[in-house]
Amino acid sequence: MGDPQAQLQRASVDAGFRSYWRTQGDGPSRIVMDSPPGREDVRPWLRIRDLLEAGGVRVPRVLARDAEAGFLLLEDLGVPSLAQVIQADDADEWFEAAIGQLLRLQAIAPPAGMGRFDEALLQRDAGLFEEWFLQRHLGLALDCGQAEKLQLVQRRLMDNALAQASVLVHRDFMPRNLMPTRPEPTVLDFQDCVRGPIAYDAISLFKDAFLSWPLARVDAWLAQYHQRAGQAGLPVPPLQRFLLDADWLGVQRHLKVLGIFARLHYRDGKPKYLADAPRFIAYLEEVLPRHAALQPLAELLESQVKPALRAKAAA
Repeated sequence: MGDPQAQLQRASVDAGFRSYWRTQGDGPSRIVMDSPPGREDVRPWLRIRDLLEAGGVRVPRVLARDAEAGFLLLEDLGVPSLAQVIQADDADEWFEAAIGQLLRLQAIAPPAGMGRFDEALLQRDAGLFEEWFLQRHLGLALDCGQAEKLQLVQRRLMDNALAQASVLVHRDFMPRNLMPTRPEPTVLDFQDCVRGPIAYDAISLFKDAFLSWPLARVDAWLAQYHQRAGQAGLPVPPLQRFLLDADWLGVQRHLKVLGIFARLHYRDGKPKYLADAPRFIAYLEEVLPRHAALQPLAELLESQVKPALRAKAAA
């Protein structure tokens, strides 16, 4: 940095063990990433960062690195994420730019040995909802019939995900992980990329964990993504099938995220995420009526989950 008097100030902390610090001194500010080697190895992050940059995706620039010690010096992209600045009247512009970044990411060939969005990963995701959200958070013990309903829907969701064309998948491509840089947003938190279903990142972008949009706008943005993906030569199916795939992957993701937020609260002592649980219940309520094959989940939501949530809120 060339500034021996520079001080560090906490910039942000994510849901894992990684933390970020902003330099303050005479020179331009930088970001120090601290990724404790015994807790969260920084090398997978670096490998994916370099892969994405080579494919034309805008990612944070690395100014210096000590991977063994878990420290990186990064460009400072500013304070607010896209989730903090996007508004209803500029969302079309920002999402158009975000789709451009997503298309570049999906055009990158997943390298040999990259993890897959496979049966094992989907089974782990499915277990998070029942173990952490239903059982630990709501105190629900499903009877045999209720458990069978949930398992039936989870199986259908998994089969749908596994049947989709595979591309490089970010797994958390949402406004909170995009920085509002110009002329294109910068992509963050990409270290968990896998080879997986093509609709996953698109639905993650528009059905965000921290802000919601009217369903009609989401459908229109998905259609815009679909058109551009087809023009880019990506393996999207016909539009109606793609919209179904996106809905079903959204349901799969919403259930997983509810489980993760509960786990962050009870296991990791990070309670703030559970405050957004009602957003995911609302996502499920607006989409499940579209799909008869997912009605067992809708019934479980009405008969068990929502009453338990009301009882917990009243306690």
